[in-house]
Amino acid sequence: MADQMMTGQRPAAPGFWRRNQRRLAPILFLAPAVIMFTVFVVVPVIESLRLSLYDWDGLSAPRFIGLGNYVELFRDDPVFWTALKNNIYWLVAFLVSPALGLLLALFLNQSGFGMRFVKSLYFMPFVISQVVVGLMFSWFFNADFGLLNHILEGFGLPPVALLESENSATFVIIAAGLWPQVAYCMILYLTGLTAINPELLEAARMEGVKGFKLLWHIVLPQLKPATSIALIVSVVGALRSFDLVSVMTDGGPYQSSTVLAYYMYEQTFGAFRIGYGAAIASCLFFLMDICIVIYLIRSLPRARAR
Repeated sequence: MADQMMTGQRPAAPGFWRRNQRRLAPILFLAPAVIMFTVFVVVPVIESLRLSLYDWDGLSAPRFIGLGNYVELFRDDPVFWTALKNNIYWLVAFLVSPALGLLLALFLNQSGFGMRFVKSLYFMPFVISQVVVGLMFSWFFNADFGLLNHILEGFGLPPVALLESENSATFVIIAAGLWPQVAYCMILYLTGLTAINPELLEAARMEGVKGFKLLWHIVLPQLKPATSIALIVSVVGALRSFDLVSVMTDGGPYQSSTVLAYYMYEQTFGAFRIGYGAAIASCLFFLMDICIVIYLIRSLPRARAR
């Protein structure tokens, strides 16, 4: 600068990056995520919606049929309605998992002898794969050699075949799915409990607040972020259930335990009806969107009020 003043030269103008750094930096940081989301989410969704308007077996030329696949789904396909009903069962059952996860987290958030070992037992379902969970429950409920029938036999009760029954197969699979889902919600709440302000707890106790009132007015409001994540993950997990159905029943007996994701897989890769499978996927996509939008409509005003 001194040399420039002595020589009478004007300081050089700042470069393009220095002049636009504040505007470009957020774009550059967000660009990789936006590109990945566009390539792996937006484009497949649009392509799936487009394919749902065609009759295509994956080999011959696609034939445009408009809304024909949707008309067949809603009017002529009873399996679609069975799968949709089962998905609603899954959704209702999975909405219980945040409450169960919270109860377990409150229990495990205690200090005592052997508590770490007890925590590891509850963590176990979260770290093992869904396929292993499905196999374990299949063996437990197996009508021929399952442990459940051995226990019933010990009490002098007749054997049962829950996975072979059209009335109970879906609920057995849901029970298997709830096991790791509750563990996941429990981990979310355990993490949230570590962030609770201890000064608020102490102040409430000094005011004589305890028990359920302490939980409802002091603890739960501070766990709202964990509750939001647990609810969204539970809804998404219920609607995209696939692997447990595939491992435990293959959608049977007589497709009574199938769900939309598994029925889509059957139609697409088993019956080679690519357009029909895309129509089922589109219905599942819109159902998931409706659940998420309802939740956001209810939660966003309260978040803004805070």
